[in-house]
Amino acid sequence: MSNVIAGFLVGLLVGFAGVGGGSLMTPLLVLLFGVAPATAVGTDLLVAAANKTVGGFVHGVRGAIDWRVACRLWLGSVPAACVTLYFIRQLQPRADFGGVLMHLVGWALLITGTVLIFQTRLHQHRSVRMIYESRLQFAQPAFTTLSGALVGALVTMTSIGAGALTAVMLVYLYPYRLTPPKLVATDLVHAIPVSLIAGLGHVRLGNVDFSLLEMLLIGSIPGVLLGSRLSHLVAPRVLRIAIALLLLALGVRMLFAA
Repeated sequence: MSNVIAGFLVGLLVGFAGVGGGSLMTPLLVLLFGVAPATAVGTDLLVAAANKTVGGFVHGVRGAIDWRVACRLWLGSVPAACVTLYFIRQLQPRADFGGVLMHLVGWALLITGTVLIFQTRLHQHRSVRMIYESRLQFAQPAFTTLSGALVGALVTMTSIGAGALTAVMLVYLYPYRLTPPKLVATDLVHAIPVSLIAGLGHVRLGNVDFSLLEMLLIGSIPGVLLGSRLSHLVAPRVLRIAIALLLLALGVRMLFAA
């Protein structure tokens, strides 16, 4: 029952803010439920794929997805996910792999939490206008694909980064093209195939607990639906700061627990 409740609460945050799913679920599984780090990452990736599919559908019905930007991200993130799975396969037999993975998750949480805190300021910073209005606009597709590759590798290794980090990168690359609703919707849709491919790869590596996955999905999918429907009732900045502080605390805890 506790797994169902945890899934519902995390799904609710995904629906509200479009971020926080993998960032919260993986450390909670490790720290509160004692799940092995690799199993937590693999299981969470499949939960994230389901949650983001539901959330992406809700946003897609509203016509908020920028498919061109999503495709540019996929050109980098999907191949990067496949390459990272290969490296995980080589590293997993090592005795210290679990500890290394916990360190990676911890640092990913700290980076994601910091990014969330400063996301609004980054968006409003003058350098955004300078980059957008300069002659570097022609490089937008290449930079977007490179950003996708970085996120794809990080998500496959830690299940973290598909939401907040992608959003900040898109803020810099498309400060005027992507309105806040389009940013959230495009971010969600981009994460679906990346999470699914990475999750299926972890299935082959034996890193998925299917009974745990079932319980988490039972709770998370209704949470995403409810959060997506009620997202307009919550101040985005307040929710983002709250999630960021929680991620920072979890990141520090993961580093000390490794």
